[in-house]
Amino acid sequence: MAATDNESTYIRAIRLFNTNETDCSFETGKIPTRNKIDANYFFCQTGTGELEHIPHPAPRRQFVITLKGRLQFTVTNGDTFILEPGIILIAEDVNGPGHTWEVTDGNEWERIYIPIDSNSDTSFLADPS
Repeated sequence: MAATDNESTYIRAIRLFNTNETDCSFETGKIPTRNKIDANYFFCQTGTGELEHIPHPAPRRQFVITLKGRLQFTVTNGDTFILEPGIILIAEDVNGPGHTWEVTDGNEWERIYIPIDSNSDTSFLADPS
C-alpha cells in the first residue's frame, strides 16, 4: 500500500542545522511514519540539567523525542520555535555555539535520544517555503 501525502502518514518534525561554521538555524517539516531509523542504541533523560539557557551544539546527530514537557528553543539569529510531545527534533547543529532552550511549562523535560550516524538519512521533508 503506497503512502499518501496526508498528515496521518507523517509525524511533525523540526530540524536544527548549521548554516555555516558558527551559526545554526531550524526548519519545520515532517518525517514519514513507519520509517526505519538506522540506530544502534537510544537513551532516556529526564529533568532539565545544566544546559538550559546555555548555548550549546548538539553533541552528535540525533533524533530527540519529547515524551513530556514544552520547550522554547532559540537559534543563533534569535529565532525561536516550540518543541512539545508529538514533534520530533532532529538535532544536526553539531558545530559552533549551537542553540539554547528553556522549559516553558512546568520544570520537566522527559525525552529519548536516538543517535544517528553521520551518513544516515533522516528522511526529513521540509515544509514549503
